[in-house]
Amino acid sequence: MKSGLLAAVAAVGLLLAAPASAQGVKIGILNDQSGVYADYGGKWSFEAAKMAIEDFGGEVLGHKIEIVSADHQNKPDLGVAIARRWYEVEGVDMITELTTSSVALAIHDLSRQMKKIDIVVGAATSRLTGDACQPYGFHWAYDTHALAYGTGGALVESGGDSWFFMTADYAFGHALEKDTGDFVKAKGGKVLGAVRIPLNSSDFSSFLLQAQSSKAKIIGLANAGLDTTNSIKQAAEFGIVKSGQKLAGLLLTLAEVHGLGLNAAQGLVLTEGYYWDRDAKSRNLAERFFKRTGRMPNMIQAGTYSATLQYLKAVKAAGTKDTEAAAKKLKELPVDDDFAQGGKVLENGRMVHDLYLFEVKKPSESKKPWDYYKQLAVVPGDKAFPAAKDSGCPLVK
Repeated sequence: MKSGLLAAVAAVGLLLAAPASAQGVKIGILNDQSGVYADYGGKWSFEAAKMAIEDFGGEVLGHKIEIVSADHQNKPDLGVAIARRWYEVEGVDMITELTTSSVALAIHDLSRQMKKIDIVVGAATSRLTGDACQPYGFHWAYDTHALAYGTGGALVESGGDSWFFMTADYAFGHALEKDTGDFVKAKGGKVLGAVRIPLNSSDFSSFLLQAQSSKAKIIGLANAGLDTTNSIKQAAEFGIVKSGQKLAGLLLTLAEVHGLGLNAAQGLVLTEGYYWDRDAKSRNLAERFFKRTGRMPNMIQAGTYSATLQYLKAVKAAGTKDTEAAAKKLKELPVDDDFAQGGKVLENGRMVHDLYLFEVKKPSESKKPWDYYKQLAVVPGDKAFPAAKDSGCPLVK
């Protein structure tokens, strides 16, 4: 196993530019590129980060920007081994994307120890800016609190007041179930039960039967990526929606909707921090991304673009890539780009911006390729995310 781990770590370098000097900036994209979250973030997030570097001009403080990428395979030990090598040997200054909450939490702690910046985009747990917050750690795009407020809150208000959760059995799923359950109960709803499901399961039949027998109005899918799409496909085979229960994809993005197709996904309600066809800015980013990849970006890929760009803006504003100075600028600068406008970074590292509640269109409502969503509501950032003082972050007094 150790030899396999070392081989994986040794094979991670995908270079965009020539090796940077000690003064140059080096960015690492660390995520799942071959497993359950490969479409959710994967190589597409790496492409988004390269776009951000190119849009910034390819250099900062007079030096070329370098980027490396690796697949952590959703394994915290492998993720930490790669990140440690990047920080200690390869001179990586900032790591971003970081799909999978268990991996992100581990890298978050390593970054704290080594005084390096990480900007989490793909992982969801709100603990990253809560009890696990640290001075050099940031969280972009969304988190479990925002998803719970957006999707969970909306469904309870529209009558979905009894819930059963199908939960990915690791940090992300647990956090999403808790945050959503808290909102459901705060709004007068009930949680009738939950079942914990191993990551990357292929057969959801026994779990779906438990959800069906609960008679809950809403079956909350506290999972993501292929686990979500497989849950939805197998729920259709059981006739769960036809029998009157509603599925809530608590972390569902454009990538999974595309994989499902509108016939299977129609009517699902979800919260995202970005949709490619929402306005002129989102379309500008998406159309350029599509020319490179043949697909539209979801909020993880667009968020990785934003996080990479904002880090480079912070280094430029600080006049140095020094971690303390760059982290300070990240918390001072407004976030205005094709992903988010009017965003701000709180003391606990949480980037606050508006999110959007969407419903997946029926096939008859879709007028062009990737025309998948109709917007139901704007979820204001100051409602979606708690104030820093209320987040549980020990850095905030």
